[in-house]
Amino acid sequence: MAQDVLCEVSNCKYNKEGKQCSADQIFVVSHKGNKAHNSEETDCKTFEPGM
Repeated sequence: MAQDVLCEVSNCKYNKEGKQCSADQIFVVSHKGNKAHNSEETDCKTFEPGM
């Protein structure tokens, strides 16, 4: 399991100093059903806008 999850989306409420993700869990989905061939075919459903 990943120990460090980095995120460069600056307006996500889980993005802390140093681009560290502070979410308890990460949920990534595919645009193509349950398989993806590259990162462009995925989205992070954990994203929530910050203040």
